Amino acid sequence: MTGVPPEPISVDAPGGIARPLLTQSWLDLAFLHWAADPADVAPLLPAGTVPDTLDGVTYVGLVAFRMHRVGWFRLPGVPCLGTFPETNVRLYSVDGHGRRGVVFRSLDASRLLPVAVARIGFRMPYVWSRMSVRADGDTVSYTSTRRRPGPRGAHSRITVRVGERIGEPTQLEHFLTARWGMHGTFFGRPMYLPNAHPRWSLHRAELLECAEDLVAAAGLPAPEGEPVSVLYSPGVPARFGRPARPAGIPTP
Repeated sequence: MTGVPPEPISVDAPGGIARPLLTQSWLDLAFLHWAADPADVAPLLPAGTVPDTLDGVTYVGLVAFRMHRVGWFRLPGVPCLGTFPETNVRLYSVDGHGRRGVVFRSLDASRLLPVAVARIGFRMPYVWSRMSVRADGDTVSYTSTRRRPGPRGAHSRITVRVGERIGEPTQLEHFLTARWGMHGTFFGRPMYLPNAHPRWSLHRAELLECAEDLVAAAGLPAPEGEPVSVLYSPGVPARFGRPARPAGIPTP
């Protein structure tokens, strides 16, 4: 099944979401990325998508942050249950409409109820973990130890030192962060869930510590060497729209 070429990389959301399905904020984000072979990634993507690439390379992301005030529809976000640390392993995808997105291989979160709702209601790969996010001056530390479902003990420890704000992000930095939807399987069918948020404020970041096995636990080869990109952002508010079906696999 043929499709249209991938849409251009856009630093701004292609459209607003007036009637959101979900609202939330992502705060104190650390983005770690390693280059990956598209052949290793392709079998892990949902039907109707292929790896999104830049100069023939795709990427595996490990993203740690604080989820803040998750809310449904136009209801205000829940202060306690809707606020928690999260760390996800993500891949990069494109569908037959040319829509670029992310695919989550795992999402560790510290609140049991949101994990249960996401797993049961949306079949998303959330897992319940013991987690923390701590800031000390210009350093931010993120820890995660998996509880259930397993593998129990899968973990990550990340510490970054936040540097200067990036005035003009590179093409790669836009490719890794300017994502306006996610591909996944919702209610048993492949779907695309659009999102919108203000333009990222990105900072250079120095990786002080990274000890993790979440990437391997997500079914990917364990990363070799240092990440090719380490970024930090203070965060953005985000809105998710209603899911739509992908158009099929695009032509390489």
